[in-house]
Amino acid sequence: MDTDLTGALADDVDGAFPDLVRAHARLVWTVLARAGAGGEVEDLAQEVFVRAHRALHGYDADRRRALAVRSWLVTLALNIARNAARSATRRPRTVGLGTVAEPSDPGEAPEAAALRSATRARLATALAALPPAQRAAVVLRHVLGLPYAEAAAALGLPVGTVKAQVSRGVSALRADLGATGEREELG
Repeated sequence: MDTDLTGALADDVDGAFPDLVRAHARLVWTVLARAGAGGEVEDLAQEVFVRAHRALHGYDADRRRALAVRSWLVTLALNIARNAARSATRRPRTVGLGTVAEPSDPGEAPEAAALRSATRARLATALAALPPAQRAAVVLRHVLGLPYAEAAAALGLPVGTVKAQVSRGVSALRADLGATGEREELG
């Protein structure tokens, strides 16, 4: 699908951009949520797509055609999340911390939704406790399911380094969740 999308972007950025947003909005949202954006996910997701739109207009058609859209958007989202976290430490918070609600399945039973939500909350807490490099690597590999090569490209690191970060992060999650009986969530 990205080949069709990059071809369309090469021909007409404005005409193809809504397709890019539809195809990758959930990916961007997930990266931001798992990178610790908290209640700012929606605003930061908009910022990702605004910057992507501006950048695409600055690229020539050949560069847009050759673009690895998914990796590029993940990199943008991670950078924006890092910048938001950095600027948040420089200014006082005016809004309380809350958990980000994930979109729910309307056909899901309330009990199942509550259990899934509680499990995700425990996992999100454990994930948030990881060092940023490990958290980013684990999110890209296991939450988003990116191949190691694509995660490495998004993080700007060698594949071996990403594999090591994922391994250390998963081990830390297993240790943390194993202490609370949630270890089976990691597979």
